[in-house]
Amino acid sequence: MLASIHPLGERARDRRWSVTVTAYVVGSTMAAALLGGALGGAGGLLPLEPGPTAILVALLAAAALAFDLRLGGLRLPTVHRQVDKDWLGLYRGWVVGAGFGVQLGLGVVTIVNTAAVYLALALALLTGSVVAGAAVGATFGLVRAMVVLAVAGVRRPDQLRLALRRMQTWRPLSERIGIAVQAIVLVAAGAVAIAQ
Repeated sequence: MLASIHPLGERARDRRWSVTVTAYVVGSTMAAALLGGALGGAGGLLPLEPGPTAILVALLAAAALAFDLRLGGLRLPTVHRQVDKDWLGLYRGWVVGAGFGVQLGLGVVTIVNTAAVYLALALALLTGSVVAGAAVGATFGLVRAMVVLAVAGVRRPDQLRLALRRMQTWRPLSERIGIAVQAIVLVAAGAVAIAQ
C-alpha cells in the first residue's frame, strides 16, 4: 500500500496525494463501519448475555493470540488476493483511494496477515448493536488506513526507499502491539466474565 500510494507517485501520475489519501482513509473507515454495523445488527438477533459473551470474547481473543503467535504451527486462514495495482494507472486518484480503502477496510477481501482482523469483526458482531458494531468497525478501518500517512513527507525516491525500510523495521513492533492489544482484550473479557 505504501509503495503504491505516496506523494511522489501521485505527483508522477498528475494527481494530488491529499485527494487520493483522503478518499482512501474515508473509504476504509466507512466500509469498516458499514460492515461492523451490519455485524452488530446481526449480533442483535443473537441471545447475547454479558457473562457468556465475555467468555466467548475471551476465547476468541485467546484463539487470535494463538494464531498470531503461531502456537502449534497454526496458520491464519486467508484469501490470497491483493488490491489491483493496475488501478493506479487506470483511474482517478479518488477512485483508486476509495477503491483501495474499501477493500482494505473490509479486512477480509484481501490477504489477512493478523488474527486481529477476525477478532475485530467478531467483536463488532458480539456488540449486538448496529451503532456499537459500526464504532468498532470504524475504529478498525481508520486505524488500518492511517499507516498511509507514514509516507506523507516523501518528495524524492531516496525518501520513499527510506520510509519503506523504516516501515519494515517497525513491523516487529507493530506485531507486538497487535498481540498486546489482543492480550488486553483477553484479560478485560476474562475480568468481565469473572465479575458476572
